[in-house]
Amino acid sequence: MSNTSASTDTEVFVEARALHAFVVAIWRAAGSEAREAALVADHLVEANLAGHDSHGVGMIPRYVLSCREGELKLNAHAQVVRDAGAVLTIEGGRGLGQVVTYEAMELGIARAKSHGVCAVGLRNAHHIGRIGHWAEQCARAGLVSFHFVNVAGDPLVAPFGGIDRRFGTNPFCAAFPREGAPPLVLDFATSAIAAGKVRVAYNKGVPVPAEALIDSDGHPTRDPGALFSDTQHGALRAFGGAVAGHKGSGLAAMCEIFAGALSGGFTTREQTIVSSHAIVNCMTSVIVDPAAFDAPSGEREARAFVDWLKATRREAGVDEILLPGERETATRRARAAHGIPVDPTSWSQIVDAARMVGLPDAEIAAKAGGPS
Repeated sequence: MSNTSASTDTEVFVEARALHAFVVAIWRAAGSEAREAALVADHLVEANLAGHDSHGVGMIPRYVLSCREGELKLNAHAQVVRDAGAVLTIEGGRGLGQVVTYEAMELGIARAKSHGVCAVGLRNAHHIGRIGHWAEQCARAGLVSFHFVNVAGDPLVAPFGGIDRRFGTNPFCAAFPREGAPPLVLDFATSAIAAGKVRVAYNKGVPVPAEALIDSDGHPTRDPGALFSDTQHGALRAFGGAVAGHKGSGLAAMCEIFAGALSGGFTTREQTIVSSHAIVNCMTSVIVDPAAFDAPSGEREARAFVDWLKATRREAGVDEILLPGERETATRRARAAHGIPVDPTSWSQIVDAARMVGLPDAEIAAKAGGPS
């Protein structure tokens, strides 16, 4: 097929629009309304375009299994459970995170433009995906935002100095819009790497970076099976590793409290472990209208700082000092031109998920092409 081509023994490349159409078809077959299917496809494909394959279309198989278990609720919407003016509490009801979070951010954006600031507590959403997506939604509206997220009931990360899994990968994100330029977007898991990146490595049969994982006895390992195989029960390390992991561990703990407790959702502990395929996120977001500050020189000061930062002398082999979000911008350009890489194992799992929801083989072949 022209929309999918094999390039190496380890990856296929899929054109973004074709992949988007395939994702829409999967969720329509699963029972999603048209708008829901489109929002999910927008988010997942955009994550791949930005280079975050851990949060892209490779999540579909797990979503489908969660849906079949009755954990993921299709066609659910964000529900405001408390409106306190500049503070909104929103129930996700295990709806698709790509839908309920979009709706929660729309509500928060409107309120921030009215009040100058809005704090949004979103609880009990199914996996909300790449957090930068939501910060970018706010930035397109000209608003600053920062976001604290927990992966409730899914401990994969050991605290600094510990061995056992005690909290999730608990992302933090912040974004600053700029005139005439893409926003600055800082978005990272508080673990050494995202769990989805370990899944991708496991599917590809390649090792993870050093210092990212420990085995069940606390020894460093590069084997992704330490996290994803049925026989091993290791843990991710917090970012900073064995030397500075107290920083990642501390921020992860604050994300757990700010997102899981402050939003009215739940935090991770023995009594709240999620044993299904569901991924439950809570998120506390603060959205701010820069115009609400007395800072007429704010844009100029930000631009001056960026110029100062990029003018530094560089280490050998470094072509450019990158700002938060610039790597994703470059990856989007490259993947829009050359296609999105998907490893064969993940591709096969996605095709199996499409069949699982009842998408006919003829439609799979027409939309997906490539290996099946």
